[in-house]
Amino acid sequence: MPQRDARDSWPLTMGEEPAHCPACGQLLEERVLEADHRPRLVCPNGHVTWRNPRIVVGTLPVRHGRVYLARRSIEPGAGLWTYPGGFLEVGESAQEGARRETEEETLLRVEVGRLIGAYSRPHVGVVTLLYEANVVGGEPLAGMETSEVRDFGPDEIPWDELAFSTGESALRDWIASLPGHGPRFEPELYVEGDPAGS
Repeated sequence: MPQRDARDSWPLTMGEEPAHCPACGQLLEERVLEADHRPRLVCPNGHVTWRNPRIVVGTLPVRHGRVYLARRSIEPGAGLWTYPGGFLEVGESAQEGARRETEEETLLRVEVGRLIGAYSRPHVGVVTLLYEANVVGGEPLAGMETSEVRDFGPDEIPWDELAFSTGESALRDWIASLPGHGPRFEPELYVEGDPAGS
């Protein structure tokens, strides 16, 4: 399984830590709450400002057993291949966001299908949901944030030119789910030792 991102030199950022409480406007300070395990941003009135990962949604658009990938025209990963995808917006379902991003970046019309997997990039605060999608129309043309769209067979994936580890993981899971390609999942976190000490 992938352990790095091709564009670790361009990490996504969650932005500056907020200085003021969004509930009351008081200054925030880091402190560990009772029975908690890490520092939280808390104001004098006790409001906690949570910093949670953002959700990225995307698809692997498939037609006739071939998957469409897009070459990014922006950083991070400019010039590298990836699934069409982006940040989920408030007010849309994960599937709606995945379809919107796919149509914006590839000009392909898709019907979003099964969830291929959920993939984490903890170092940049992102959780990615990737779906398989059937191409039902449109032309594979560059759209927003892309410079090229091309289809690849399972044996033609440009592994060394992929922008993100999430894309590599999803492509490997997709290929493994095809008839004759073996088991779908491998553990990413391994259990070592017995927590009971026996």
